[in-house]
Amino acid sequence: MLEQKLQEAISKAFASLYDYQLNSDQIGLHPTRKEFEGSYTFVVFPYLKVAKGKPEEVGAQIGEWLKENLDFIKAFNVVKGFLNLEVTDQSWTKELHTIAVDESYIKLPANGQKVMVEFSSPNTNKPLHLGHLRNNFLGDSASRILAANGYDVKKVNLVNDRGVHICKSMLAYQKMGNGETPESSGLKGDHLIGKYYVKFDQLYKEEINTLVHQGLDPEKAKKEAPSIKEAQEMLQKWENGDKETVELWETMNNWVYEGFDKTYETMGIHFDTMYKESNTYLLGKELVEEGLKKGVFFKKENGSVWVDLTDEGMDEKLVLRADGTAVYMTQDMGTCDMKHQDFPFDKSVFVVGNEQDYHFKVLFAIMKKIGRTYAEGLYHLSYGMVDLPTGKMKSREGTVVDADDLLQEMFDTAERHTKELGKIEGMEPSEAQELYRMLGLGALKYFLLKVDPKKRMLFNPQESIEFQGHTGPFVQYTHARISAILRRAKSLEVDTSFDTEKVGDLSKREVDLIYKITEYKKALQEAAKELSPAIIAQYVYDLAKEYNGFYQEVPIFNEENKDKLGFRIALSSVTAKLIKESMSLLGIEVPERM
Repeated sequence: MLEQKLQEAISKAFASLYDYQLNSDQIGLHPTRKEFEGSYTFVVFPYLKVAKGKPEEVGAQIGEWLKENLDFIKAFNVVKGFLNLEVTDQSWTKELHTIAVDESYIKLPANGQKVMVEFSSPNTNKPLHLGHLRNNFLGDSASRILAANGYDVKKVNLVNDRGVHICKSMLAYQKMGNGETPESSGLKGDHLIGKYYVKFDQLYKEEINTLVHQGLDPEKAKKEAPSIKEAQEMLQKWENGDKETVELWETMNNWVYEGFDKTYETMGIHFDTMYKESNTYLLGKELVEEGLKKGVFFKKENGSVWVDLTDEGMDEKLVLRADGTAVYMTQDMGTCDMKHQDFPFDKSVFVVGNEQDYHFKVLFAIMKKIGRTYAEGLYHLSYGMVDLPTGKMKSREGTVVDADDLLQEMFDTAERHTKELGKIEGMEPSEAQELYRMLGLGALKYFLLKVDPKKRMLFNPQESIEFQGHTGPFVQYTHARISAILRRAKSLEVDTSFDTEKVGDLSKREVDLIYKITEYKKALQEAAKELSPAIIAQYVYDLAKEYNGFYQEVPIFNEENKDKLGFRIALSSVTAKLIKESMSLLGIEVPERM
């Protein structure tokens, strides 16, 4: 590839001009700013001590050497310490030809590394909501990006299916359900159970208010309210294997799983393995014993077990209660071991919101302390919360935006918007419905993934569906536009092969588009390194924008030079291929026609 050749040549230039060994993989090249001539820019400032000269002089020396020794450098210019390099048109044409015939260009070869990505992690007491959507889309996209970089990836879901919060829904259903089922209510199972979670909270608040009016302190009222005591008793019954409690738990959880499955299917999400906390919550107790023997943990007078992480800049952390019951940390320690036994990973990624940053810092430190060699590969993909224009969501109060409702809203908005723009003329009704689904889901995924995962974000459904600007539908529409061009070329029997020697001069638009195409692998590798789908989202938007500029300024079908025509069709074809692959890395489909 051109960039690699240029890096190697600059390395040789340093050896020749300054008798200095500079590794080619340490040489950074940047896209030349639009106001200057050139495609690649090399910044000389970091090397002035080696070259022993002024920035302009050093830039000129390296530029002259490259022009004399490389047949693909047409010209150069130096702006202060920035060496801007112009590549010959024929070299760009050859670069496109190489990419067009290289079937392996869009994916890197297997690297022998195993990565486990855990995401979604829902509770079985409520439906998936907007926050879960960002989590699922992040986890799924990160998995796809890692796989495209040659990793062996396993996608897993750890479901929180036990605990007092699950018993809250169970208790409310027991008291107020009257045998209601998903079938009798017409509700998806997860929505039905979520309804009773809200009912419990309403009842609980009424009880707290009554106790406060009777003169009890509010904090004490929260502990003394009858409903919370009953929920805690129910959890004890469940842990003791009480038949009636376990049966109710299984029935309600199965309803929820059926509901989740439908939502995951709509979202285009699947998992290789499903773990349940009811099967993992006791696992960590053996590790606690191991840690005590190794002197990593210590017991307090009341019998509770702790770890001291003050040397690591943290505090003391409880790993087992005095009564011998597990806490979240106990469970997570055991689950780490179980996951590594199932799939001996080199890296294990936890996709969890940033409110759990400290928890994972502690967990990873503990696993290192107890001697788990795999602990170096544990990584928390922390992400910011999603807000709506209407404000923050609270699931207990029933103010959460359900994932199902939002998905349907996106499909309806896509239908309305597409009809208004007249983009479905001549389509069969079933084809149009598929387009609305593709656009609505694409708009939602793209909007949630284009923001750096670490940043908190505001989701605006109306803005996300626009066909102009930094949106999924803009990229999808660009792919449909190119597909129409390729269909026309096929119907006209245009020869899409071309002789690189006969294409001739290229316009700046053509050069800029090929340059953007050559940036794909760099974006792919950077996205894997940072575990940030936002890098791919930005890349594919820039690529689509670059193509649209080319399309508007460069005629395609009225070109008489058959090699130039074949070249422009090939350029369109490669662009479409990369748009499709990039969007696929985000979990988004692209339409062939609109």
